[in-house]
Amino acid sequence: MLSSIFEYFLKGAFPRPSDGYAPDENPEKSGTQNQQLTTIYMGEQSMEKSFLKKTVCLNFPSEGFYQECMEDHKKMRTFINDTHQRFPEIFPEDFNKNFTFHDFVISEKQNGFVMRRIKLQNQEVYQIRPSFMMPYMTAETAEVEKALYLRRWGVPFDALAYVFGRDAMFWQRAYVSLGRNSVVGTTIKSSDLLPEHLSVDEKHSRFNGEKVFIATTVAQECILGCGFAESAGTSELTEAYRDFKEEARNVNPEYTPETVNTDGWEPTRNAWKNLFPTVITILCFLHAFLKIKERCRRSGKFLKVIGDKVWNAYHSETLTQFSQRIRRLREWASLLEDSPVKKAVSDLCGKAAKFKAAFQKPNAHRTSNMVDRLMNYQNRVLFAMQYFHGSTETARLSLRAMALTWNFHPYGTRAKYNNPNLISPFCGVNKFCYHENWLQNLLVAGSMGGWRR
Repeated sequence: MLSSIFEYFLKGAFPRPSDGYAPDENPEKSGTQNQQLTTIYMGEQSMEKSFLKKTVCLNFPSEGFYQECMEDHKKMRTFINDTHQRFPEIFPEDFNKNFTFHDFVISEKQNGFVMRRIKLQNQEVYQIRPSFMMPYMTAETAEVEKALYLRRWGVPFDALAYVFGRDAMFWQRAYVSLGRNSVVGTTIKSSDLLPEHLSVDEKHSRFNGEKVFIATTVAQECILGCGFAESAGTSELTEAYRDFKEEARNVNPEYTPETVNTDGWEPTRNAWKNLFPTVITILCFLHAFLKIKERCRRSGKFLKVIGDKVWNAYHSETLTQFSQRIRRLREWASLLEDSPVKKAVSDLCGKAAKFKAAFQKPNAHRTSNMVDRLMNYQNRVLFAMQYFHGSTETARLSLRAMALTWNFHPYGTRAKYNNPNLISPFCGVNKFCYHENWLQNLLVAGSMGGWRR
């Protein structure tokens, strides 16, 4: 089918600029058909992040329908306009129905596969790529989606090459290329859906044998940020979490989260205050209890007594009730013998003011359970790949690809046991999917690299 499109192109079956869809659409400026037709050959040329921002990925119902649209410019125009009416978020902000067909793009990698480019009234040119074709024309989506799905469990690239053919470098590049998209913009398709409440933490990992930190931001069961920090200081974490801010502000320039749940690490709280001065930082109650648990390893019964009292305070329905129960817990702990357990309970009670902030925002995350679940996923994949080797940029893109693979992966049978309507984290947030196939859904959502502007 791909080669047949190229044959139609050579035969002149595709509309030429002289058909009334030239960049200028002015007969006085037109010359011969061959002079007007601009064709771009995509070989081994370097394509950077800006290229993704100039590519609109659309879900054509089938390859046959795509071929029909390429042969009939009126049908292509109708399909583009209809898709824009349904999903304006995957098009440029300045898009309107008065675009012109600019030229063609021919991929040497895919045996002459042809794509359209359109020009908007602001003179910006965008490429139209079907979702059944991977970015950079590396392969058809159907050829790689099952192999990339296995990366959800960290299957090595050498194993993918053994089972699916090609070589390990091909699969690594196909996987890493997903990380060039905006994680927030690809996952959250409406500014109204940007999360008001976040949960963050740093995943400890290794890069070329040295300790590094993965600044992870999650909300609504999705990984929305995964910055790379070589140390856990305030300035380093601020930069690591900055990617989330820039991508979220691209969706909504005025976005500011209401709350962010963190553990007790002060540089993390400072970093978020640097990025969003008005955000309310909420201390994770679970982390405070885990410190008590660590000191009660030899006394399970005593831990049960303390746990009941601590979680009884946590489940307080009002701020007044919480204050009363914390006060009683502190009084009870004061009667204990001096020990690490007594100190840990006293420390928890001493942080009551930081816990009380959660009562101002009933929907805020009071524990780090969500970020812990998704960091467990990160941990399994990173352990399988023996952490990071190579360049910092490859490590950063791998992290982002890992995040998007999670956000778009289809839920399994166990996850859907109590809710058969679950499809994927992306569909859970946006309440719709662009395509039933997880990878094509990701590619369409990543139209223009996931950037709005």
